[in-house]
Amino acid sequence: MTRLPISVSMISGAEAHRIGRALESVAGWTSEIIVVLNEDVRDGTEEITKRYGAKLFREPWKGFIGQKNSAAAKASLPWLLNLDADEMVSPALAAEVGGVVSAAYSSHAAYEFPRCTFYCGRWIRHGDWYPDRVRRLWRKDSAHWVGEEPHATLEVRGRIGRLHSDLLHSNQSIAGQVAKIAPYHAEFVKRRIAAGKTAGFFALAVRPWWRFMRAYFFRLGFLDGWQGFYIAALASFSTLTRQAMVREAQTSPTSGEG
Repeated sequence: MTRLPISVSMISGAEAHRIGRALESVAGWTSEIIVVLNEDVRDGTEEITKRYGAKLFREPWKGFIGQKNSAAAKASLPWLLNLDADEMVSPALAAEVGGVVSAAYSSHAAYEFPRCTFYCGRWIRHGDWYPDRVRRLWRKDSAHWVGEEPHATLEVRGRIGRLHSDLLHSNQSIAGQVAKIAPYHAEFVKRRIAAGKTAGFFALAVRPWWRFMRAYFFRLGFLDGWQGFYIAALASFSTLTRQAMVREAQTSPTSGEG
């Protein structure tokens, strides 16, 4: 395949167990791979990235948004494609990306496409997890990462097009996912407390119930077997936990202290 004028932009922690699959999915048809690696990583991730010809930069952790912007700033080609270590570009998506990048003219500054997750032995194609459209392909200098940690969002200056093929995502184990619930909600809790907002009956009882109903019934999560049920239930539990953590922080005698 002809190499395209695309810089792959990646950030990484200790990902030696899976980053090779991500790199392999783009190494044959993109022209540059930029990886910003956390400076304390020593698990072999650096050696794997170099085998695929990546330009590697070790930097202290600045948060997801800061790290992603740092990687993007190092790109030298007209188009950027952001990829995580647990993702792979499918051949169909690679062909679509090649088509828009090679076109003589495009009025779009960026493109989004669906992400399909492999979870507990099954590709998830319903519920809250699919199509899960992500904005990952953009013209250099037409976008930057914004948002609230740990959730980075690509803010685009210009029109956004839509591709149809899947970015493939390999999710972690149930144990790993559950372990991340409280840490991922810590920033949300801090912001709610700082803004003086509370978590009342609606937030504690109605929102978790609605998250399950929406994912499992209205978005057809039941078609994804027991995995679909668990994903909907976990979304409900995560919502409840987030709101309960706000309530806990408000009633704690140490709330508001640094």
